Amino acid sequence: MLIAQISDLHIVEKGHKTLGVAPMDEKLNQCISHINQFHPAPDLVLVSGDVTNNFTLPETEYAAQLLNQLQCPYYVIPGNHDKREHLLEVFGEKSCPANSDGKMGSMINYVLEDHPVRLIGVDSTMPKTVGGHMCAQRLHWLDTQLAKELQKPTIIFMHHPPIKVGVLEANFDGFVGADELGEIVAKYSNIERIICGHIHLPTHTKWNGTIVSTAPSMGMRLGLDLTMTKPSEFFLDAPGYQLHHLTEHGDLVTHTIYVNDAEGPFSFG
Repeated sequence: MLIAQISDLHIVEKGHKTLGVAPMDEKLNQCISHINQFHPAPDLVLVSGDVTNNFTLPETEYAAQLLNQLQCPYYVIPGNHDKREHLLEVFGEKSCPANSDGKMGSMINYVLEDHPVRLIGVDSTMPKTVGGHMCAQRLHWLDTQLAKELQKPTIIFMHHPPIKVGVLEANFDGFVGADELGEIVAKYSNIERIICGHIHLPTHTKWNGTIVSTAPSMGMRLGLDLTMTKPSEFFLDAPGYQLHHLTEHGDLVTHTIYVNDAEGPFSFG
C-alpha cells in the first residue's frame, strides 16, 4: 500500500498569494501533478491540516477545487488555520467522513478501515488556539477505536505533533493532553506511525513505542533554529510531501519527496 501525505497547504482565495508572497495554489498544483504521475500510483492521499490560511469558505472551496484534481481518493483533517464547519460543508463525506456521533459535536474524527493499514484521523485542533489539543472526549474516542483492532497495522494522522521537536512553532504552541495521548498510544503495539504537519519541516521521533513524523509544507519552509531565539520566519521552497509505503514484507517505510527541477537522472554505475 502506498499513502501520500500532504500538509500545510495554506491556500488563500484565487488570484492572491499567501501572506502576499507565497503562490501556494501554484505549488499545490505542482505537487498534485507529481503525485498523479507517480508510479506506482498512491492508493490515497492524506491531507494533514492547514488546508486554508484564513479560515474562510472561499478559501476552502478553492482548495477543494485544486485537490479534486487528484486521481486517487483523498481525506482531510483540520489544522489550526481551518474552520471545521467549512471543511465538513465543502469536502463532505467523500473526503471528510467525520464521526457521526452527536457527542463529538463538529470535531472531525474518523477511521478508514478498507485498506491493509488502518487509518485513524484525529482532530487535534481547538478553535482560536494555535497549539494542539486532545480533550477527554477525543482521547476516549481514540482509545475505543484502537481497542477494536489490536493486530492490524495502524496509522494515526492529525495536524499537530504531540511532542516538542525543536521547532519554535511546535515548542511554543504546545499540545494540551499530550501526556494522556501518550499513555493511550503506549498501550497499542500495532500503531506504526503518528503522522502530522504543522511545523512545515520533515521530522521523525520515537515516542511511546511508535514513531511520530511530520511532513514538509507545500512550499513555505520554516527556518530551523535550534537555539529557539530567532523570530519565526519562512522561506519559499519547492513543495514537498511524504510517501508512506507498506512493503510486501510488512514494513512501513517513509520517503520525503520534494517537487523541484533537479537535473538527471544520471547513471550511478
